[in-house]
Amino acid sequence: MLSVQENNLHEVVLKQRKLLFHIPSTSIFECDTLTQRILDTLRLSIHTPETLETSLSEDFSAASVQSALQDLQALALVTQHHQDASVKTFEPLELKQIPLTTVVLNINTGCNLSCTYCYKEDLDTPQNQRKMDYDTAVQSIEMLLSESPDQERYNIVFFGGEPLSHLPLIKRVIAFAEDRFGALGKKVDFSMTTNATLLNEKTIDYLDAHRVGIAVSMDGPKAFHDRNRITVGGQGTYDTVEQKVGLLLKKYQSRPIGARVTLTTGVTDVVTIWDHLFNVIGFSEVGFAPVTSGDIAAYNLQPDELTTVFDGMKQLGERYLEAALENRNIGFSNMHQLLTDLHEGNNKALPCGAGVGMVAVDHEGGVNLCHRFTGSELPLLGTVGEGIDKPQVNDFLNKRLDKTDTACSTCRIRNLCAGGCYHESYARYGDPTHPTYHYCDLMRDWIDFGIGIYARIMAENPGFYDRFLAPRRRS
Repeated sequence: MLSVQENNLHEVVLKQRKLLFHIPSTSIFECDTLTQRILDTLRLSIHTPETLETSLSEDFSAASVQSALQDLQALALVTQHHQDASVKTFEPLELKQIPLTTVVLNINTGCNLSCTYCYKEDLDTPQNQRKMDYDTAVQSIEMLLSESPDQERYNIVFFGGEPLSHLPLIKRVIAFAEDRFGALGKKVDFSMTTNATLLNEKTIDYLDAHRVGIAVSMDGPKAFHDRNRITVGGQGTYDTVEQKVGLLLKKYQSRPIGARVTLTTGVTDVVTIWDHLFNVIGFSEVGFAPVTSGDIAAYNLQPDELTTVFDGMKQLGERYLEAALENRNIGFSNMHQLLTDLHEGNNKALPCGAGVGMVAVDHEGGVNLCHRFTGSELPLLGTVGEGIDKPQVNDFLNKRLDKTDTACSTCRIRNLCAGGCYHESYARYGDPTHPTYHYCDLMRDWIDFGIGIYARIMAENPGFYDRFLAPRRRS
C-alpha cells in the first residue's frame, strides 16, 4: 500500500501557487496538478500503484501517473508498506579527525565596557583582565593545522572581552599566521567582533591592510544602544561608537563591515534598528541576535516580545523582497543566511560548526565548544598542548545528533534548525545537547516565510542570488 510521508514534505501557498518543500534535501518545488492529486488521493484513501492509476484515469494517463509516482517515491515523499522514511535509525558518529577550519582565540577576558546583557562568564574589568600569551596563540594555530592539515582555507577569529585591548597580540598572531600558512600554500583569513570604541586611524589602516573581517556590536539608535551598551562607569557609548564607526566605514576598503545587534527585553523594534544602522550609519549588513536564555533573566525576551521580534523580522523581510526584485540588497543578514541555506540546499545535522569545523580557545589554552562557552562550567574539549579530546567531542556530537524520542525527529525544519544554538540550550536547560524547544513555532513560521520570499525572488529575479549571495558567501 502507498502512503504519504508527511514528515518529509511541507506545503506552502504563495499567491495561489502551491510550493512543496522537500525536507530531506532542503529543496523547493512547485507542485503541479498531477502531483497534488496523487498526494490528496493517498491522504483520503488507501491505494496500491494500480488502484491509484485507476482512480486518476479520467484525468491522467497511466504512464504519467506511474512517472509522477516514481518521482515521489525517489524523493521518499510516498512509500509503500507504511514505512516511515522520515525517521532514520541513529548511527553513531566517530570522528577520527576533527575537520577544523576555524579557531576562535579569546585573547583576553577584559572589556572596557560593561554591557548589561553580556553572557561572558569570564568577563573582567580592564584592570583585572587576563590575556592570552603569544605561545598559547601559536599553539592554537598549530593545533588547527595538526587536527586538520588538508584544508585549503582557514580562519582565525579574535574575540574577548574586547579584542582590540590586546592589539599587540593580534599583530603578532597575524604576522605569524601569514608566514605559517603562506609557507604551506594555504590561505588564512582573520576576523573579529569589536565594540569599536578603541578604533583609531592607525589601527583601522592596519586591519584593512590585512583584510580583517570586522563585525561591530551596535544596538541601533542612541536610545536603544545606550540602554544596555554602557561603560564600566555606567555611561552610554553610542556617541563614541557612532564616531568611531563613521571613521571605520570611511576608511575601510578590503571587506564589508557588518553590525551585530543584540535584542533584549525592551529592545525589539527590528525595522527601526535596521533602518538606522543600514541607512543612517551605513553598515553593509545588519544581523539580529534575540536573547531568550541569557544568564540574567531580566534581559531575556518575554514570549510576547519574541513574537514582536519575529513579526519585525518578517516586516523587514518584505522590504528585503521588494529590494531584491529591484536588484538591490538591503543587508539583512538573517534573511541572507536563510536564503543561502535554501538556495544551496544545506542539510544540517548540527546547528553550527562548533566542535567540528570550529573550536574556541580560552586565554589559558583550554579548548571550548565555541566562544560563548569560555569561562563556563562545561568541560573542556582538550587543550592546545594536548590536542582535542576526540572521544569527548564524539560523545557530545552524538548526543545532539541522536534525535530519537525528540520533537526534532519529525519537525519540518529539522535540517535547517538542527535543534538550535548549543549555548541557548545550555543557558535554558543546563544541557547544550537539549533542543531549543522554546521558540520552535516561531522558527517554523519564520522559515515558512523565508520559503515564500525565496520562491518569489527565484521566479522574478533569480540573478539576485548570483549577484549578492554568492559573492557574500565567498567573502
